[in-house]
Amino acid sequence: MPTKREESIASILKALWQRLFAGGTSAVGAEPVEYNGYLIRPTPYARGGGYQTCGVIAKEVAGETKEHRFIRAETHPSRDAATEFSIAKARQLIDEQGDRLFR
Repeated sequence: MPTKREESIASILKALWQRLFAGGTSAVGAEPVEYNGYLIRPTPYARGGGYQTCGVIAKEVAGETKEHRFIRAETHPSRDAATEFSIAKARQLIDEQGDRLFR
């Protein structure tokens, strides 16, 4: 029989899996943002009474659209705050890693 902690971890992993591969629910009204040739799609989701930092960075490389999905530990009290922070975090990732995001 799983412990409460194991159930909690399983629940978090299930939600993460669904967000990454099943589409999940993205931020309502959150428009993609273009930044230095990359397209940032903030996709924060509700978790534990707040909203999780999450998003997708995309760029066309050699005729193919490449994507990098990210989720961070930060949570925010509102969807708008999480959306703004997700955009800021994506910009930071782009500035630090550039096209290496897609390796």
